Amino acid sequence: MAPWRRVQGEGALKRLDGQVRLLASGFSAVAGFVDAVGFLITGGFFVSFMSGNSTRLAVGLTDREPYALFALGLIVAFVAGVSAGALLGRRAGPRRAPTVLTLVALCLAAAATLASLEAAPLAILALAFAMGAENTVFAQDGEVRIGLTYMTGALVKLGKGITAALLGEDRFAWAPYLLLWLGLVLGAALGALAFRYFGVGALWIGAAIMATLAAVAARLDLTPAAA
Repeated sequence: MAPWRRVQGEGALKRLDGQVRLLASGFSAVAGFVDAVGFLITGGFFVSFMSGNSTRLAVGLTDREPYALFALGLIVAFVAGVSAGALLGRRAGPRRAPTVLTLVALCLAAAATLASLEAAPLAILALAFAMGAENTVFAQDGEVRIGLTYMTGALVKLGKGITAALLGEDRFAWAPYLLLWLGLVLGAALGALAFRYFGVGALWIGAAIMATLAAVAARLDLTPAAA
């Protein structure tokens, strides 16, 4: 049986089997890693968290600061990545996950190359594009079911799951969302550490890990079953 069967709505993550949940947390860990490196390179912008960039855009526009354009560029690049990942995923069919993850790995490698050539702004846009595409790995019927690079929704579901457990309902509904969040946080910590020692070269680590996860995903069935 495929590890993802009839996944719908906010139960998507908890209905994945344990192996695929760990893999999803690995995807989030890479997102955290990349976001931390991007944050440190730019001095306070995000390549995966567009709510933060939207706030910076609004504040920058209000204060007439030039950084508002950079924030807008990151948002546009992220949305373009989502569109590209969704299109590629639809064309790939049952090979959606490894195909999209390969795109992400290639974009991360391109970002690392651009950063090494001191083209940091282009590298950061490539990172945002990659993070947008990553969010289309778990999609069903044209809808993203599990966000991998932002945790607000996961934390909301974590809170709801804790409430359900306290009321004697599903005792462990909260666990998959905690695992996803921990993956992002751990990845971000490792990204900050890697940047301390390798600078922009840390992006090559992110690209290599994502390529490895793409190979692992190719061995698993991550395709949602027909409704």
